[in-house]
Amino acid sequence: MRTILLRLIGILEVAGGYYGMILMLYRLLPFRASDSVVALIGLALYAFVLVAGVLLLENDERGVRYSSWAQLLQLPLIATPVFTYALHCGGYVNVFATLHLPPHLGLTSHFASQGFVLAVGGPAAAHLGINLLALLSWLALKLR
Repeated sequence: MRTILLRLIGILEVAGGYYGMILMLYRLLPFRASDSVVALIGLALYAFVLVAGVLLLENDERGVRYSSWAQLLQLPLIATPVFTYALHCGGYVNVFATLHLPPHLGLTSHFASQGFVLAVGGPAAAHLGINLLALLSWLALKLR
């Protein structure tokens, strides 16, 4: 059972990392200085996740360590008027709180997807949350 779980994490990392790298390369094509910096950062993050997934699928000890870091990178969801950051590779189950009157909790999920947002600025109503799928994957990697 444990091997199946680690393989599933590796497959999601490889698929999400590969798809994310392709989309970041498309973002780099119309060269704009402001968008290109974010695309290069995204390309580096997705490449890291892809390598971590490949190493995890090969049962390499570095794969477990790199995949743990990759899952921690996917954990926070920050969307404030000042700063925005979110990353997911392969899928997500997000639990978040909207910090606006009245505050409320939300739950969203999607699989077979990727996403990367890094920006100065963001929505008027701040959202803070965590990716539960990344948290559970990180725990599975740590409790091996």
